[in-house]
Amino acid sequence: MRYIDSFREGMHVSDVYLCKNKQISLTKAGKEYGNVVLQDKTGTIDAKIWDLGSPGIGNFETMDYVFIDADVNVFQNTNQLNIRRVRIASEGEYTPSDYLPVSSKDIGMMYEEFKGIIKSLKNPYLKKLAESFFIEDEEFAKAFQFHSAAKSVHHGFVGGLLEHTLSVTKLCDYYSGTYPMINRDLLLTAAMFHDIGKTKEISTFPENDYTDDGQLLGHIIIGTEMIGDRIKTIPGFPDRLTSELKHCILSHHGELEYGSPKKPAIIEALALSYADNTDAKMQTMIEVLKGAGDNTGWLGYNRLMETNIRKTSE
Repeated sequence: MRYIDSFREGMHVSDVYLCKNKQISLTKAGKEYGNVVLQDKTGTIDAKIWDLGSPGIGNFETMDYVFIDADVNVFQNTNQLNIRRVRIASEGEYTPSDYLPVSSKDIGMMYEEFKGIIKSLKNPYLKKLAESFFIEDEEFAKAFQFHSAAKSVHHGFVGGLLEHTLSVTKLCDYYSGTYPMINRDLLLTAAMFHDIGKTKEISTFPENDYTDDGQLLGHIIIGTEMIGDRIKTIPGFPDRLTSELKHCILSHHGELEYGSPKKPAIIEALALSYADNTDAKMQTMIEVLKGAGDNTGWLGYNRLMETNIRKTSE
């Protein structure tokens, strides 16, 4: 199989890919064309079907595996496919695991490191809360390890939620050592829990799309509710600590316009918002640069980074 991350300008591609999205759009002249996003385990690529009436263009829908004949070209410094022929692939023509993007890091090793951080907690209530989710609840632990952290943008792959959460937690551990005023146990627990709502906000692969609750509530509210429900099962959990932990979750996007119901009001919440933003932005930049392939020039304005970007010279 020829994977998406190996595509280069001028290459001809004849292979099977997962149709992640399909829309019918209009050119400036009013002609319909197909706007398609294809995926394999190495990433996604935009594709166009300019002649929808061609006899080589078969019917297919989002989440179908499709066999395509296409040419790779570059548009706005990014690889794109021009699809000449397409049909729904037969079952024996593909292996589903080839189409699930997976973390480049070992999921088992990451989770062992994550559990080691839980063991380091001193506060008995926070430690019990963390253990109840990540160690004792096998169903949740499995979902957490293999879920993505986003539909797109950053960490949108199997193991992405764990990879992102571990990175944020380690950044928070650094903050707690550098700024002694920080309550380490509160900050690290908040970091471990800050995105657990994504296990219900986003569906599992290969769909990896927003659920009804994800659209209506969002992961911040969902995660806060999950924590609140579990805390009720732990006798004597302090009310003040409950409010502080929930506040960290509710404010972890930092600003109201970024989806947080509250802005950080305690130092742990502020630290968490910075750690979350740091890891999200760094991974976003990494994924954009990887998607540029061999292009070492300026990549044009990126709406996520809000600037024109390029790779660092070697």
